[in-house]
Amino acid sequence: MQFPESWLRSFVDPKLSTDELAHALTMAGLEVEDLRPVAPPTTKIVVGQVLEVAKHPNADKLNVCQVDAGTGETLNIVCGAPNVSPGIKVPVALIGAVLPPAEAGGEPFAIKPTKLRGVDSQGMLCSARELKLSEDHSGLLILPTDAKVGQDIREALNLDDTVFEIKLTPNKADCLSVFGVARETAAITGAPLKQPDMPAVETKLDEKLPVKVLAPDLCGRFSGRVIRGVNARAKTPQWMVERLERAGQRSISALVDISNYVMLELGRPTHVFDLDKIHGAIEVRWGKKGESLKLLNGNTVELDETVGVIADDRHVESLAGIMGGDSTAVSLDTTNIYLEAAFWWPDAIRGRARKYNFSTDAAHRFERGVDYSTTVEHIERISRLILDICGGEAGPVDDQIVNVPDRNPVSMRVSRAHRIIGVEIGAEEIAQIFTRLNLAFERDGDTFKVTPPPYRFDIEIEEDLIEEVARIYGFEKIPARPPVARSEMRITNETKRSIHTLRHEVAARDYSETVNFSFVDAEWEKDFAGNDNPIKLLNPIASQLSVMRSTMFGSLIEVLRHNLNRRADRVRVFEAGRVFHRDATVKAGELTVEGFAQPKMIGGLAYGPVVEEQWGVATRNVDFFDVKGDVEALFAPVVPRFVKAEHPALHPGRSARIEVAGRAVGWIGELHPRWLQKYDLPNAPILFEIDADALMDRALPAPSEVSKFPPVRRDIAIVVDQNVAVQALLDELESARAEAACRYVTKVALFDEFRPKSNTSGGLGAHEKSLAFRVTLQDTGGTLQDETVDTAIKTLVDRLARVHGARLRG
Repeated sequence: MQFPESWLRSFVDPKLSTDELAHALTMAGLEVEDLRPVAPPTTKIVVGQVLEVAKHPNADKLNVCQVDAGTGETLNIVCGAPNVSPGIKVPVALIGAVLPPAEAGGEPFAIKPTKLRGVDSQGMLCSARELKLSEDHSGLLILPTDAKVGQDIREALNLDDTVFEIKLTPNKADCLSVFGVARETAAITGAPLKQPDMPAVETKLDEKLPVKVLAPDLCGRFSGRVIRGVNARAKTPQWMVERLERAGQRSISALVDISNYVMLELGRPTHVFDLDKIHGAIEVRWGKKGESLKLLNGNTVELDETVGVIADDRHVESLAGIMGGDSTAVSLDTTNIYLEAAFWWPDAIRGRARKYNFSTDAAHRFERGVDYSTTVEHIERISRLILDICGGEAGPVDDQIVNVPDRNPVSMRVSRAHRIIGVEIGAEEIAQIFTRLNLAFERDGDTFKVTPPPYRFDIEIEEDLIEEVARIYGFEKIPARPPVARSEMRITNETKRSIHTLRHEVAARDYSETVNFSFVDAEWEKDFAGNDNPIKLLNPIASQLSVMRSTMFGSLIEVLRHNLNRRADRVRVFEAGRVFHRDATVKAGELTVEGFAQPKMIGGLAYGPVVEEQWGVATRNVDFFDVKGDVEALFAPVVPRFVKAEHPALHPGRSARIEVAGRAVGWIGELHPRWLQKYDLPNAPILFEIDADALMDRALPAPSEVSKFPPVRRDIAIVVDQNVAVQALLDELESARAEAACRYVTKVALFDEFRPKSNTSGGLGAHEKSLAFRVTLQDTGGTLQDETVDTAIKTLVDRLARVHGARLRG
């Protein structure tokens, strides 16, 4: 937002320089991004009046002018401007004047006595471009007729003014006007604020335009007035044009300029309809499917039930709170108008302009909240300007209050303010700050109950009031104090690994870390988690990222596809992040949301060759057992169990549930062929997903005596039915170590498996398989005797035979 300093000081004039005022505003949260003069420096340029104009004797396009510049003598000046004529008042650069450089970085231009085609010229008549007031160089800058001849042009045009450009945060909608900034300036500096004078105009008509507000959730208050007999061709006053231009608005016509001026002055967007183009009564309602509207910017938009409109008996006339329609726009031939000022609910305007890919000053203000209590006063203000500039006769104001906000008091504790700001500000000083901000309050000891004024939509919770106290108290007065804490040695939890340690360990297994959104495509949830009812987002950043993930598989598959599309042939990635499940047992807390579990998981994916192509290792694609080895390394020294089970995302015969101490902690497996085809993947990736808490837990190492006697190793090959799982045999062998005969068994490992290709192969039946185990025995007290070893092996074999029907292979 930008505005000239002189306009601001017409409301509040603190005893501060321009730079000091800019600094005070910035430190209070109204960041002044830029300060620039309205015109570059100039000297000896005054108001002059052209007395006579004669053709140059030696040039067809030049004129010789006699000019009164207030110097006591008539100046002879040669001029080529097409609009020079006797009687006009224009800027005159006298001999010795210095004009701004013609181009950026150039040298200033000095006026010297000269001859043009043989005629002496004692100065120069100036255009707006030569003074750097605008880019208009079509002719001389014509000054108002009441300009005083001989007056310095900087004083006549107020060129020593400064334009303030302020960057407002989205919550400061109350400062989207010059008066709003003035109100803040008065609160910051303590300078008196001059309220705008808005007396009611004299009504000479007894006419109202019928208005029906059919959507109270769209429009809370609607005020309007009929004005007849206006002169739309009237010239906008120079002071208004000057303020508009310095605020970044181009002068269009008197009626439009007045509407824009009041919006910039008071923050109230209004709209002026051509009354003769309105058919019958007006309805304020939500749009209807199939309706369309041609806007003032020339665009035709299709409407629906989510967009507010102003319509007459025939068609839609305006996009409520955003932009007027072309059919009722005022023109230079307009003589009768209908003036409208309304309160539109912010939620009813927010996002509607962006829906049609444009933005307007009106929508920018209404979607943040505009004062609902001053619609009538602002109607009177704009009516006064219209009657003074364009003439006409006004009717009474029709004011309909339908549904305005209830401003509930907001409580603020002084102790809470001390804690957040970090400075003890007394209750009396806080009361003074609220008074300066025009915040009505009731005080109960150290608690303030503040009722926000109708123009402050940003005050809703206690912290909003604390922010106001800090702003006006002064951020610069809050000392910078480094935190002070007692230095102490903290106990290290050796039974827990941090998530950062786990990330490093996964990376050490040749996986690259990736970071993905926690919100995913709903189709991924259905495919990879079998989840038909995912947790939906109320306001997704994109339509395809509309739900919270309950598994990382979808995110990892998307990363794989992204890499494959860029010709990567070997991909190994992992992510440490959260997944989300509904869980009624979860209670609300500082880091929890009631009803939702958010466990942290570590997921990984391996695709393509096991190692980069090289001469020393044959090329083969990664398989289940390669990734299983990685998972086991992450769990070490804990030994996880891999239980055959089915998962919606994984191959039913090449997947397993990961269990630790009887608790399911994750999954591992090859991607299901169905999703391989759907997501257009050449080969199957191997995926895993593990609860990070299960990986963090780590038992303390238990010391044991190192035997000085050699171990004994025996291999046993047993035959069992093919339906018997190897893990069941390993579990049974582990249980057997509790028997006295097997107390010296330290390790049992499977090292071979054989399945027959025919009924006579190796003496095995078609339904049998042979498994070879290596048993390691060791005693710390002495060398093991053969009898002891044989007894232990026999006990192991007998136990397998008794429980699983196993027999030694011949």
